[in-house]
Amino acid sequence: MYIGNVPINGPAVLAPMAGVADRAFRELCVSYGAAYCVTELVSSKGMTMGDRKSLELLKLSDSERPAAAQIFGNDPGVMAQAAEMAMSVKPEVIDINMGCPAPKLVKNGYGSALMKDPKLIGRIVRAVVDAVDVPVTVKIRSGVDSEHINAVAVALEAEAAGASAVTVHGRTAVQMYAPPVDRSVIRDVAKAVSIPVIGNGDVVDGSSARSMMEETGCDLVMVGRGAQGRPWVFSQINAYLKDGTVLPDPPPREKMDIMLSHIAKLCEYKSERIGMNEARKHAIWYTKGIRNSVRFRRELAAVTSMETLTEIAGRIVDASEE
Repeated sequence: MYIGNVPINGPAVLAPMAGVADRAFRELCVSYGAAYCVTELVSSKGMTMGDRKSLELLKLSDSERPAAAQIFGNDPGVMAQAAEMAMSVKPEVIDINMGCPAPKLVKNGYGSALMKDPKLIGRIVRAVVDAVDVPVTVKIRSGVDSEHINAVAVALEAEAAGASAVTVHGRTAVQMYAPPVDRSVIRDVAKAVSIPVIGNGDVVDGSSARSMMEETGCDLVMVGRGAQGRPWVFSQINAYLKDGTVLPDPPPREKMDIMLSHIAKLCEYKSERIGMNEARKHAIWYTKGIRNSVRFRRELAAVTSMETLTEIAGRIVDASEE
């Protein structure tokens, strides 16, 4: 299928998780079959004010394409300017975040707070579409709360303004990441618009990916938390959707090798000090489900060097074979 004129050669894409889906993780997920990925969300205001950290978050490598640069904000003019700046990293797509439920964004009128004003969403999308020559997409939620489920109205407004695709997370902003996703909202959006719809929420394996697509009619599935510590989930989804094959998780030794490769790349891109600080959550995710690994969680939560992490990983593998 296509997002605008950009071919997407696979059914599963990586979600733009702040603090998780950075360049190192995106590259790893693409290597396992993620067909498309989106950068962490970046402040349009920060970009236009010259914040170097914001621009750093948008860096894309050739091994993670096709990819979208995701920006957030609530001022159409500033968003258009930020989108133009984001083109310096040559993204295939510009994605607009209108679904993040984080309180620090919502209280400032960003992210999912925008869903209170579909007309403003339309103006933002139009401004960004007019500013760049690549497809523009939006990521939304089902609504702000259970009393205001308006994903269909928002998606139609975005489509009319020129959006080339819409990602729908089937929860409200108030619900955050619980209870279970409401797929009926995604289905309603898919029926209402003619642009591609990406279904998001609770996709963690091949079976949940298939049921998401069958129940909603979405064109792609987006994987977020289901990929944390499990980048191989994309190969599992692809195999299941192709012919029903259920690929097992890698054995403990392979999981630890993948983890170490991931963290090494993280340190290469960000420095060992920053990389190891961020590695702790990844390391704990990677050990979930490994026999006898719980005893190492405290050490992993305080790890400060690749040398130490490698040593702990070896002990985790040994403990799994006890």
